[in-house]
Order: sequence, then C-alpha cells, then structure tokens
Amino acid sequence: MSGIIGIYNLDGKFVNHQHLNDMVNILAHRGPDGSDAWCAGSVGLGHRMLWTTAESLLDKLPLVNQTEDLVITADLRIDNRDQLIYALNFNNYPSEKITDSQLVLAAYEKWGEQCPENLLGDFAFAIWDRRKQIIFGARDHFGIKPFYYYSSEKTFIFASEIKAIFCVPDVPRQINKVRIGDYLASMFHEADITSYKNIFRLPPAHRMTISPEGIKLQSYWSIDPNRELRLGSDEEYAEAFREIFSKAVQCRLRSAFPIGSHLSGGLDSSSITCMARKLLAENGGPRLHTFSAVFDELTECDERSYINAVIAQGGLEPHYVKADKTSPLKNIDQMFWHQDEAFYAPNWSMSWALYEAIKEQGVRVVFDGFDGDNVVSDGYGYLSELARAGRWLALTGEIRELTKTFDANFGKWLWSYVKQYGIKPIFSKFPLLSLLRRSWRLVTQSATRQATQPPWSAIMNAEFIQHIDLQKRYEAWQKVQSNFGQDERERHYRNITQGLVSFAAEMQDKTCAAFSIEQRYPFWDKRLVEFCLSLPAEQKLHMGWNRVVMRRAMANILPVEVQWRRGKTNFSPNLVHGLLSFERERLDKLILHDLGVVAEYADVTELKQIYQRFVSLQSPTTAKDVHTIWIAISLALWLQYAAQDRPDELARKGV
Repeated sequence: MSGIIGIYNLDGKFVNHQHLNDMVNILAHRGPDGSDAWCAGSVGLGHRMLWTTAESLLDKLPLVNQTEDLVITADLRIDNRDQLIYALNFNNYPSEKITDSQLVLAAYEKWGEQCPENLLGDFAFAIWDRRKQIIFGARDHFGIKPFYYYSSEKTFIFASEIKAIFCVPDVPRQINKVRIGDYLASMFHEADITSYKNIFRLPPAHRMTISPEGIKLQSYWSIDPNRELRLGSDEEYAEAFREIFSKAVQCRLRSAFPIGSHLSGGLDSSSITCMARKLLAENGGPRLHTFSAVFDELTECDERSYINAVIAQGGLEPHYVKADKTSPLKNIDQMFWHQDEAFYAPNWSMSWALYEAIKEQGVRVVFDGFDGDNVVSDGYGYLSELARAGRWLALTGEIRELTKTFDANFGKWLWSYVKQYGIKPIFSKFPLLSLLRRSWRLVTQSATRQATQPPWSAIMNAEFIQHIDLQKRYEAWQKVQSNFGQDERERHYRNITQGLVSFAAEMQDKTCAAFSIEQRYPFWDKRLVEFCLSLPAEQKLHMGWNRVVMRRAMANILPVEVQWRRGKTNFSPNLVHGLLSFERERLDKLILHDLGVVAEYADVTELKQIYQRFVSLQSPTTAKDVHTIWIAISLALWLQYAAQDRPDELARKGV
C-alpha cells in the first residue's frame, strides 16, 4: 500500500506546487517511508511510499523513464513478476533489483494501453505520457486498490483518497444525495459514484485516458460466466483448487517485514492462515503472526474453540483483541477522516482494534479472508438447478442436510421449490389454469404489492425518494438482478461482480492505511476467482456442505473441526451490546432529539419507533432493526462530521 496523487490542468495552466504538496502530505499515513512529487508545467504527480516487499525498498516514485517522456506513480503489488521479467527482456537483471513500478512502466512502453491485460495483482497507477499528452490510469481486476478522481473542463485530479482531492480549493465539496439514497437502500451496484458530487471512482478492471479532448473509460477484462471446467473426480477438483489457492497465498507472501493473518476461526481466514503457515515452513520462512477477536462476555460471538484448533497445530504467533470491551463508535471521527464517507459495516471498531494490535507487532502485511464465501460460492443456486431438472429426491436430500446448518422449516423450504419449479410450469401449459391464477393475483394484488415493497421504503423520507427517483433506480437494479437466472453459475457470477465488493475493499483499504498496513486477499486472486466460477454446481454444494471443493482441498491442512464446521458466527449481538453498554446516552440524544441532520433523507418518526424497540429489546426487534439503527447512526454522525469541513485540522492532530 502506498498513496498516489496527480493533477493535469487541461487548460495548460501550470500546476500549483503548494496544492501538489498538500495532497502528498495529507496522505502521509499511507506512506511513512518517503514522499516525492514530480511536476512539469501543467502536469504533476505525487507519491507516498510504504515499504512492504524487498523490491519496494529500492523503489522511488514518481518514476521517470530513461527518455524522460513517461512518468509513473503507483500503488501496487505485481504477482506475475517472473512472466513479466521474461516478456519485457529484464532477464539480464537480478529479479530482486527490479521493482514492480519498473515492470508496469516497461509494460506500458511495450503494450501501451493494453498493458493492464498483462498484469496480475493489486494495482492502481497513473502514467503521464508526454508524447501523447495524456495521463493513462488503470485499476486492478476487483478494485482492491482505490482510485478516486475529479474532472472538469479545466482540470483532472486523482488520488488514493478523496480528502487529497479536496486539497485543491477549486474542487467543490457537495454531498451526492443519490449516493446517500443508495446507501440507505443498501444498493452498491454503481461502481463509479461516491458520496460527493463530481468525485468518482475508477471502476475495477478499467483503464482510462485523460487528454484535453476528455476522458475515455474502458473495461480491459471481464470474467467469462459461461466457462465450465470438467474434471474426472472430486479428488481432481480438490487438487486443482489446492494448487491454485496455494499459488494465491504464495505470491502474497512477498514481504520484507513480519507477516500477519486475521484468524477468526471461520473457514476462510483459517484456510489462509494454515496455507500460509505451511508455505512459510516449507521455505524456511518466519513464523506467521495471527490476530483474533475474542469475546469474554458475549460467548455466543466467541470462536476460540476454532481459533485454538488452528493455533494448536503450531508455527504461529497468536495475538488477541477483546472485542466486547469497546464501543462501536470509539474513534468515530478518526474513522470518518480516513474513510471520507459514511461506512456501512458495523464492526469497524473491532477492525480498528485489530489493526492497532497488528501495528504494535511491526507487521506491515496482513492476510484477510474477505468474502471467500462468495468467491468459492456456497452453491445454493444448485437447489434451483435440481428442481428445474426434476431431481426431487436429490433436492430433498440437500435441503434436509441444509436444515442442520440453518434454522429453517424443512417442509416450507422444499415446498417453495416444488411450487416454483413443479406447479407453476403446469399452470403455464393449461390456459384455463393460467387464467384462474391471474384472476387470483388480481384479487390479492394490493396485499402482494404491500408485501413486495422495498425493505427501505418504510424508513426513508417519501419526498427524498421522489426527489432522487430512488424507486426507479431500485426497479432498474432489480431488473438487472432478475436478468440472472437461478442457476448456480449465474448466481455466483452476480455475487462476485456486484459493486459491494469494491466498495467494501475500499473501506478496508482506508482502515488499514490508518495504520500504514497493507492487507492482502488471497481469495480475490484472478486465477482463483476464474477457477471457482467455472466449477460445476455439485462442487460447491454437496449433501448440505457448502464450498465443498474447498473443504476437500484443505484436508490435512485445516483442523478437521474447522474444515467441516457448519455456518458462521453472527456478530450482531456484539453491536447491540456495544451500543447499549457504551453509547446509550449518546444514541438517546442523537436519535430522539438530534436527527434533524438526516430528516431530509429518512423518516424520523419511523426511526424513533425502531430505536424504541431496539433499546427496550422487545420481541419485534429484528436483525433488520439493528441494521437500520446502525446505518442511520453512521449516516447521521458522518453528515454532522462532513458539515464541519475540517479534515486539515484532524491531519494536524496526527489522526
């Protein structure tokens, strides 16, 4: 992780050096190991350096090529170094002396705007091409590295974080109400917008060129949803998964500093931890540090039995954070300063405490199992495939086994598939039955419409919904969703391409950056994602076991009790406990008396009623209520914070 910034004055005006320096300085947390800026007339690039790999110790950015017509600034880790060294004729140089930024700059010299197609890893970079008078930029396949920008007829400004863009006084700071609506409606499908008007995100797997003629955006990669892998046996699939997963972890072990891994006790984090430990031991590497949240009071959230099973195998340096001893709103202003937007996930205070512990151990690189369940896929779309194929006996067996994991009624669950795929097709074959069915729909139309109202409609201000045309946006989003069938591969594809992935990765990036830590995600390795999507559905779900190919692949690597554990822990009780134990007075004041700041967006009366249920712990309180309270709190506090307009003040305080 590092920080990148840049200014290109399209009107030819010289770059203001003070603005460039302010942008570099405000991102000091992203790179404590050095900073520099390059400027030539109307173009300026800047960089903050965080050393992580051995090669990065030699890096100096912005980097100018020998002919001085190309300049690059980059936040990156390139994983296919050997392949690029060969293709770019670096064979005569010691590989340990070749930096990742040199490889990317050489790739642009060789392949031009097609260079991102030849890169593997996490990256966000910008190159000034003096000959073409353009800035060329690109972002990695899944949006792990952030890239924000502002453009007008006169200027183009980009940075790793929004706050750096606001260092240029001419950039307007206006709340994007459309994004606020999407936030409250839990829609994150638009990969380019932010909470500020005219501040955009370069979408994942996109490249861009900026010239006086304008901005050109283009996707350079998309995953093939139709590719299907067919091997001879379950063992072959498991072996293939293990090989690719091992490569995904191995290439992310490059580090000149101690390495850590989040260890929650879940299947994803435990698999990464155990594989990393195995690879380090085989190569004579250092012991892996692990960092785990534990719960002394909220035993229903505690996963120490699984964590301890991994630790007991040896080769690890474990560290623990007591997650039920702190408020979810602790350090909230610092979080807002780093995030630049309201953050959606309610467990960031727990993450904040973990990163504090990671930094204390001198760890700069940490693994995370972020969204491994969507990458490998739980396989539940397989149920629809079985029903559509009329394989009712197999479907019955799968649902019966799944009820061991989920608290669900077997009969109702099975009936939902029988009705959808067994009975409805019969109606469609007989006109009279179809007519009766349509007549019944008309009779029950009002009740059906009420039942299918968007989940957010009750808590949002009706005028605001109309003002930003949120209902139309929601319907368009629903239409896109419905374009995917219920087959497993289509469902899997939708989950790994949803906008929430890059949004969540950006939030995690900025939290890590607060502590000058680089987080790495082996599950979001391009090779692994492509492999998992291509798997047959029965390799994702088998006899109630989701992600079964991964479970089989991790035999003799994971402890058996982790390998075959069912379900995952729900941390919602910790949020409820934290808010009621540490923040009751603050919440009473905010929600019962000081919600005016969100009145434009939300139905304040409804929020107060939900809050009263929440604090009284009445039976109508649901997980949905807890979620609603959290996003309302986060939004209200962020709007108050944003209205203060004081990022520089916090920066001076060393936040």
